[in-house]
Amino acid sequence: MGATEDYAEADVVLVGIPMDFTVSFRPGSRMGPQQIRLVSYGIEEYSVYQDKDLIDKKYFDGGDIALPFGNVTGSLERIEEVTAELLRDGKRPLFIGGEHLVTYPIIKPFAKQYDNLAVIHFDAHADLRTDYMGESNSHATVIRKVVDLIGGDNVYQFGIRSGTRDEFAFAREHTNMYVDEIFPALQQVVEKLQGRPVYVTLDVDVLDPAYAPGTGTPEPGGCTPREIFEAMRVLGALNVVGFDLVEVAPSADLSDRTALLAAKVIREAILSFW
Repeated sequence: MGATEDYAEADVVLVGIPMDFTVSFRPGSRMGPQQIRLVSYGIEEYSVYQDKDLIDKKYFDGGDIALPFGNVTGSLERIEEVTAELLRDGKRPLFIGGEHLVTYPIIKPFAKQYDNLAVIHFDAHADLRTDYMGESNSHATVIRKVVDLIGGDNVYQFGIRSGTRDEFAFAREHTNMYVDEIFPALQQVVEKLQGRPVYVTLDVDVLDPAYAPGTGTPEPGGCTPREIFEAMRVLGALNVVGFDLVEVAPSADLSDRTALLAAKVIREAILSFW
């Protein structure tokens, strides 16, 4: 919806990452990028929330990264390579997952390019485990890997309502976690992060499964779409350098309301951030 056909003239480049190799419950998020694109034709390019229109933006849909299925390490390396190339080309990358582990290789080139990078993380789950069933590369370990990369003081977690006791203990000591909360904490963090480069990662299960049932690990008690739309608008006050939306699993939602919601969030993000 609303994409330009010219990569060179685009400011923002959207890339799909069809990977769900380490999911711990329901698979299917590898199909998320294509389904979100498909249903995007059903919503308007104009945002009534922001009084802005995608027709005034230049963004390019680069399609999905070709990944070696089943090869987690090889896939992570390829995701990192694609991200680095987009940054070299001066683009604002926007990624659609896929599982949440894909965020780690995305952030690695960002951390090299931007000093003092901060990460804002929306999720139902803490994702702070060191391993899941012995595997260090997992969608349950992704934010712990980000913490090891850029330092926990630079990680801000919102909407978290699920995890192990050890994960929450780690967060109290090492990250900025706002348990089961988005507002008003987000507004305070936005004021604190003024002037810094910020990467935003959003797991769709931060929303209550009443609104977003099509995800691999749904967690009751989440936020509403209105809160996420408002979060996208508020984050527009920051220097957002990259964004991903992950964990949409279309096979778990025959109504497509999760994919529709994701498409609308992506529209709001493009209009707000860039």
